[in-house]
Amino acid sequence: MIAESVLMAELSWPEFARRIDGGAPVFIPVGATEQHGRHLPLGVDAVIPGWICAEVAKECGGMVAPAIAYGNRSQPRSGGGPAFPGTINITATTFAWLLRDIITELYRHGARHMVVINGHYENVWPSVEGIELALDRIGRDPTSGLKILRIDHWELVRPETLARVFPDGYPGIELEHASLIETSIMLKLRPELVALSEVLNDGPARFKPYDSFPGLVAEVPPSGVLSETRGSSAEKGEWLLADVVERVRRVVSEEFGQGTTGAS
Repeated sequence: MIAESVLMAELSWPEFARRIDGGAPVFIPVGATEQHGRHLPLGVDAVIPGWICAEVAKECGGMVAPAIAYGNRSQPRSGGGPAFPGTINITATTFAWLLRDIITELYRHGARHMVVINGHYENVWPSVEGIELALDRIGRDPTSGLKILRIDHWELVRPETLARVFPDGYPGIELEHASLIETSIMLKLRPELVALSEVLNDGPARFKPYDSFPGLVAEVPPSGVLSETRGSSAEKGEWLLADVVERVRRVVSEEFGQGTTGAS
């Protein structure tokens, strides 16, 4: 039944109001429309946080707002940059104000517990700014009951899981764009969208320790994959997602007092 969905977009307004009145936390996935090599779709950065949000929402009585599927400007050293067709950049200002308006509207409707889950590296600081702008508008009264959490999903993967996924050493999240982590997760979540036969393995990129504007960055591999996809598997995607979902559940339980099953 539609009424059993955790997705706001599938609920009627009375059902939304009923859940808000019951104290449901609202999850806001934020991502991007950005190149992810020849083998992954443009929507990876929205697909992953959207799935994480839905998994946790199912167990804590939450709802998932429609994702912000456009992200702050793709950068060569973390996303390949804007030269690749299909990458839709928006400014940090636009992103922050959009997130601000979503949060303030949810607050107006009665939401007091919100979780922003980010899947795009360049959204990190703009998402902080969006939350701060919302608080500037709503107010910061500690008695209002408002609490907003902001999570970059890759930060919740345990070191021991990273060591298991990268036995030869973890290259760091910046170089993991369209590489083993995202490929493995998409093989688990949406294998029909992954075309491993198109992988070039022309990385890893070796960037200078500074940025240069304007113009193309020669160190970006032609494929747009900043590291390596070798060793990607759905099993590794499952390991990575299990860490993130478990730890988001625990955070929601600790911060909001929302009971979940399987949290530790």
